[in-house]
Amino acid sequence: MPLIRRIPKRGFNNPFKTIYIPINLGALNGFEDGAKVDETALRALGLANGRADGIKILANGEVTKKLTVVADAFSATAKAKIEKAGGTCQLVAAPKPVESGKKSS
Repeated sequence: MPLIRRIPKRGFNNPFKTIYIPINLGALNGFEDGAKVDETALRALGLANGRADGIKILANGEVTKKLTVVADAFSATAKAKIEKAGGTCQLVAAPKPVESGKKSS
């Protein structure tokens, strides 16, 4: 029997799924007031480890400092809590896909 028929099949794996590293708001209190929090700062502090497509800020906990948070995604409640504390939320701009096959006239 061929090898491909002997190997068990285990469902579907989506290669296009976006995987985020979740970061809770309570963890952001480790930064100084007025700091810019981005992926490199989170990795330096040890809050974001491993490979993923981006960072998502979740609303678990309270933020007590005025921070500028730059991430790939925010939950609606987390964004509201950051702005209520006087901080700002910025989304990382995704690269635009290259359009190919179109002719310009």
